[in-house]
Amino acid sequence: MVFATSGVDAPVREVAAAAGVGVATLYRHFPTRSDLVVAVYRQQIEECAQAGPQFLASTPSPFKATLHWVHLFVDFLGTKHGLARVWEGDADEFTALHVLFLDRLVPVLADLLDAARASGEVVAPISAYRLLRAVGDLVAWSPHDPDYDVREVVTLLISGLRQPQLHRTESAGPRTEPLSDSVNCGMRPLPD
Repeated sequence: MVFATSGVDAPVREVAAAAGVGVATLYRHFPTRSDLVVAVYRQQIEECAQAGPQFLASTPSPFKATLHWVHLFVDFLGTKHGLARVWEGDADEFTALHVLFLDRLVPVLADLLDAARASGEVVAPISAYRLLRAVGDLVAWSPHDPDYDVREVVTLLISGLRQPQLHRTESAGPRTEPLSDSVNCGMRPLPD
């Protein structure tokens, strides 16, 4: 995918060559760069949405299916960098695309998480939406730091879903005691 390697500002000639068509043909189907980016983005959303059930059916573990899907999602998000720059001010289209993104991908991850919870492999009570946001935040930093391995960090995050989650004991206010004085840093396990 040209956008994955060269970004959304990739030359139109490069995009046309990768698609095996001429520049004129590309412009005939996609008169503006934003039209092209929207079409590619919509296709990637669909591919990512369809992959969830496929991973669940073909992977021996719902947790591994979830991890594979989240890695695919990371790759998808990697192609999204710079999307806002090519939008040409069409806020309604951008909003519609974001809604499609959420409508298609949140339920897919929710199904994966439900299957992993049913198998006992995931115990963390996080919603699919919150997990997508967390992964998105982690991916957002990846183009800025060549020493940052986003897949490694995302794998660590997803692996954490297998553990009971900790909560702060106090609900408001700053900590007054040093962290080193508290074995569990003011955290307690979730109730069963």
